[in-house]
Amino acid sequence: MVVLSAPIKTPPELIATSTSNPMRTDLLLRQTRMHFPRFDADKIDITPIEKGGSDRKFYRVRCSPDQSIILVKYNLEREENRHYVQIAQFLGEHEIRAPKIYFHDPAEGLIWIEDLGERDLFGYREESWMVRRAFYESALDEVAKLHRLPEEVCEKIKGNLPAEFNAALYLWEQNYFFENCLGRYFKIDNVKLATLATLPTLSEIAERLDRLPRNLVHRDFQSQNLIIRNGQAYLIDFQGMRPGLPQYDLASLLYDPYVDLSEAERGELIEYYCGGQPQNDFEETLRLFSRDRA
Repeated sequence: MVVLSAPIKTPPELIATSTSNPMRTDLLLRQTRMHFPRFDADKIDITPIEKGGSDRKFYRVRCSPDQSIILVKYNLEREENRHYVQIAQFLGEHEIRAPKIYFHDPAEGLIWIEDLGERDLFGYREESWMVRRAFYESALDEVAKLHRLPEEVCEKIKGNLPAEFNAALYLWEQNYFFENCLGRYFKIDNVKLATLATLPTLSEIAERLDRLPRNLVHRDFQSQNLIIRNGQAYLIDFQGMRPGLPQYDLASLLYDPYVDLSEAERGELIEYYCGGQPQNDFEETLRLFSRDRA
């Protein structure tokens, strides 16, 4: 259990503006000791975590063999990073599993959060379906809570969210998938990618999706953004949360290009999410999103 102290103002000489060298890492350690004075100063160790994104760097701060927290250093210039804490607190208020926030220094872009462990859903991709299915169902339970929040509740957080999904953003997402997944990972050449990006069907799909009613969505709901702890899934990397379509999140998880799921397995999970056989319009919208990932 982590015991927190009252917030302590950081002197200017201890403010860390970069985390690219040992000196800055040492400053982060000193800041941690200031905000959490009950930690044994001689036993605190900080280790960079390779996983990052959205101009953020992560560190595991270990205070003892069984006590650790995560320190996040984020870029103040990226708008969505500044809303991470408010979104995490919103999720907690509505009993959606996510890391707890222990302390936030908004002036310096530093957040100390709960350490949920190192094993994400992606790390179970080689396990049997019997093992993985329970984890996928747990993930769907959590995101369903988000998707089903009433509109009056969603209004309270919208001021801290990025712009909602629209046709332009759907097209941007398609191009991002072509470049980063098909191009960088599957090595499809630029000529083929350019041809795919100009297909008129893609614009038609984006316009069609833009006309549908929206709910809150995670926006990056894939296996590497789901930590499994004690058999339960926790959402991470949710700073891109915004109004959109639930099928977008489902397609991100069920048609993850880096994880193999059979059609039968996908069908089981879709029925689980829907509480039975999905309606035709739900399945059709899901198919539209899956075409970007299949």
